[in-house]
Amino acid sequence: MAPKKRLSSAASQILLQRLQERFQQHPERHPHTSWRTVLELLRADPAKLWSLSRMEETGGQPDVVDLTFSDGRIVFADCSPESPADRRSLCYDHAALQSRRQAKPQSSAVHMAAELGIELLSEELYRRLQVLGHFDLRTSSWVNTPATIRERGGALFCERRYDTVFVFHNGAESYFASRGFRGLLWL
Repeated sequence: MAPKKRLSSAASQILLQRLQERFQQHPERHPHTSWRTVLELLRADPAKLWSLSRMEETGGQPDVVDLTFSDGRIVFADCSPESPADRRSLCYDHAALQSRRQAKPQSSAVHMAAELGIELLSEELYRRLQVLGHFDLRTSSWVNTPATIRERGGALFCERRYDTVFVFHNGAESYFASRGFRGLLWL
C-alpha cells in the first residue's frame, strides 16, 4: 500500500504558516508572486503540500523562487544556506548505489527526491538559484546529470566558492558528508 501523501489539517496549517513567514522574510526571491496565489495553488493540490512538508523536515527550508520562467510557473526550491542536512551522504542514483560493494550510503539523491515528490535542480536552475542568494558555501549539491555523462559513470555536483558557482564531476557512486542535493517543486 502506498504511503498516504496528505497532511492532517493541523500539520497543514503549521506548515503553511512557516512557508508564509519565509515567503514574507525573503521578498527578493519572488518579487512578482503574491502569497495569495501560492496559497490557492497549494490548497488545490494536497500532495504538493505533503512534498513541501518533507522538504522542510529534511532541512531544505523551501521557499518560492523566481527562476525567470516566461510561462509564469511558480516553483519552490530548497533555500537552506547549505545543502539540506538530512539529504547528505548520498550517492547520485540507484544504479550507483547498487554498484557499491561495501560502505553503501543509505540511499541516492535521485531516489530520495522521487520519494519526496520533488526533482533535483539542473545545473542551469542551480545557477539561477544562486542569483537569489548565496547557497552551498561549505557544502555541495548533486544536480540533474545529462545522460551522456551518467552513461559513463559520472554525475555532476555544484557549489559556491569565491563568490563563483562551480560545477564538478565525480563517480556517481561516490558520497560525502558535505554533499547532498537541492530539490524543487513546481506548482
